[in-house]
Amino acid sequence: MMTGLMQDARCALRQLRKSPGFACTAVLMLALGICANVAVFGFVDASLIKPLPYGDPSRVVGVFESSASSTRSAVSYLDYVDWKRLNPIFSSIDAYALNGGFTLRTATGAEQVAGTRVSDGFFHTLGVTPPLGRDFRSGEQSPGAPRAVLVSYAAWQKRFGGTKDVLGQAVTLNGVVNIIIGVLPRDFHFAPAGAAEFWGTLNASDACEQRRGCHNLNVVARLRDGLSVQTALAAMKSLTLQLAKQYPDTNREQGANVLLLSDVIVGDVRPILLVLLGGAGLLLLIAGMNVAGLLLARSESRKREIAVRGALGASRLRLISQFAAEELVLVVVASLLGVISAEWVMQLLTRLIPTDMRDSMPYLQGLGLNFRVVAFACVISLLAATLFAIIPTLRLSVSELREGLTEGSRGSTGTMWRRLGANLVVVELAIAMVLLVGAGLLGESLYRLLHVDIGLKPDHLATLQIEASPSSYSKDEQAIALARQLGDRIASLPSVQSVGISNALPVSSGWGTTWFQVVGRPNQGERNEAFNRQVTPNYFATLQARLLHGRYFSEVEDVSKPPVAIINQALAQQYFPGEDAVGKQVIYFGEPQAPMQIVGVVNDLKEAPLDTAIRPALYVPFYQHPLRGFAIAVRTSQVERPSFPELVAAIHQVGANISIFGEATMVDRINDSPAAYLHRSSAWLVGGFAALAFLLGVVGLYGVIAYSVSQRTREIGVRMALGAHRKSVYQLILKEAAGLTGAGIAGGVVCSIAVATLIRGLLFGVRSWNAPTLAAVSAMLAVSALLASYIPARRAANVDPMVALRYE
Repeated sequence: MMTGLMQDARCALRQLRKSPGFACTAVLMLALGICANVAVFGFVDASLIKPLPYGDPSRVVGVFESSASSTRSAVSYLDYVDWKRLNPIFSSIDAYALNGGFTLRTATGAEQVAGTRVSDGFFHTLGVTPPLGRDFRSGEQSPGAPRAVLVSYAAWQKRFGGTKDVLGQAVTLNGVVNIIIGVLPRDFHFAPAGAAEFWGTLNASDACEQRRGCHNLNVVARLRDGLSVQTALAAMKSLTLQLAKQYPDTNREQGANVLLLSDVIVGDVRPILLVLLGGAGLLLLIAGMNVAGLLLARSESRKREIAVRGALGASRLRLISQFAAEELVLVVVASLLGVISAEWVMQLLTRLIPTDMRDSMPYLQGLGLNFRVVAFACVISLLAATLFAIIPTLRLSVSELREGLTEGSRGSTGTMWRRLGANLVVVELAIAMVLLVGAGLLGESLYRLLHVDIGLKPDHLATLQIEASPSSYSKDEQAIALARQLGDRIASLPSVQSVGISNALPVSSGWGTTWFQVVGRPNQGERNEAFNRQVTPNYFATLQARLLHGRYFSEVEDVSKPPVAIINQALAQQYFPGEDAVGKQVIYFGEPQAPMQIVGVVNDLKEAPLDTAIRPALYVPFYQHPLRGFAIAVRTSQVERPSFPELVAAIHQVGANISIFGEATMVDRINDSPAAYLHRSSAWLVGGFAALAFLLGVVGLYGVIAYSVSQRTREIGVRMALGAHRKSVYQLILKEAAGLTGAGIAGGVVCSIAVATLIRGLLFGVRSWNAPTLAAVSAMLAVSALLASYIPARRAANVDPMVALRYE
């Protein structure tokens, strides 16, 4: 057996060396399909298949509040305490803060570092044990307890040299000394906290965490054994109903939602990855059909050779073995080339992800070839090898071997290949059209997303964020003085036209909402929710937002003046329809504060991600609600990027220990936002698959028509000898091509509509039934296919009748 296999392998290599064009074409097409599938599957494996690095991760869930406006809302600290106390369904329940990040005091000043605050049982709930040091102890988050902190493995290596004496060291975070008690595992990650370096404890003395109306936590829990997510959801709904009756002012109409933590982490990415995997699969299918067609055509051209081998004593099994060896060599070479290329493609695509997004996708760490990815590559390669080995051997029968010795023409073989090749081309063109329509819809979605009206002029707008030390700016008057000093210092720079400050910039993650009520109107506990932004008087002018009615804030409106507010157009239309909102009063819901008089209405700014709807927004004077950490928007008279060094220098002149981070132009913030990136990457990748599928489909059509012409050369010669004009020969060939193209486009239109309906969740501002896209793709495919068919048609029209009549 081994001798026979070796002989087959040597013979296969000789046969492929004799046909280098065929071998290279088949290997490249197959390698292309395998590379695309393995690369996309690598991302699918890392995101959707690879288990989270927790103990029994299938039992860990995320628990959220829900309301009419959102199914996944943050939780207040007091509600979390009640959930934990009345918990009927979880073996443990813990929380982490959404307003993460710390200002780390270093030898050279202050530095903003990624991090978050968690309850003391958080890592126990996840099932994570520090390999060095210990976890938080029960009660370590109480106000009087010494501050303790855990560090990530990466921070341990980067900041502390990976030494074990890191335990017990003191670090100053947000102006408070914390003692390092442990180092987290190397493979640990928690996507909602991004690339967190420091993990501190929640502080019940925090102002926000003392109010039930302040929602700044998310909750994780571990299900008891034997209980399902649906059971937990029902129990939590009952619990929130109980709290709504107990606290009607703050918890009315409040529900709950329970999701597997894996769904919380990768929920937004899942549909895009599945679409990309489907596109890669269709590309592999087209490549496989093209290679199968090449193999079948080659087997037909070798029919006499096979017949001679059979007549000399070769058995059917021996012939099948020989063909299988040739196809196996092709598949092995293509697979090796495809897998090696896939590793490079995965690393390239990872580097193209913006840093901020990469930090929110820690599950992509270590992305590359692993057992599951290699196993997937082996499976698709095995399927391809099996398919390619079977197709040519279907033609090997004893009767055909005898016919092969006596065959004097190409009629029977040509007829079979033309029929099968024509069917393959129809399928290829239909698949190519599906991918082209998908790419067109995703591309149009991206265009509409990037051109959505965000209510401001992003050109020449530089943005950055600062965090001041709590020890130096703990009082409101200190924070106000800092904001005024920074605004004056930056405004004095030659290239700066205006400066505005806000607690959050537009096109952000959509956090920072508040509940409010209109003074003088009855309120039965309903939630009037709006974005809450603290802004300086020049903020709207810096963004070049439009004032629709009323006035902007003035510099003198501080804590000593009556509270005022500006609202956006969406809030005015929803709560003051048909009336003048200016002069009306609103008040924060459930808080003992003076009413705020509305002094102006501005156009709608896109405060949330690009692909979300405009929501009401409530703007209040920064000097009446000061913060020590805020964002700065700077309108420049020149290109924004060169301004950042002088902006940073100006800020450090005001305070050397001010932490600066997030430097970016507003255009970059828009283009690199998560919504834009996900739409752009899916459009580009599906577009790449579509372009390759389009090319392979057109080449396949060209091959079938060219083969048809070669088989009908004698027929064409007879027609021309009997007086047929070249025009009629053109019509004969192009009619055949048009029939195949029309069938492919018709099938593609039906399949495209079905597929577009499946991916409608990924589309923005575009209907799945988009007639212009379908028409444009159909026209492009038809024109390209007919152009590809023109070459063999022209060759047929130029045939010399005398030569054609002698053609064998």
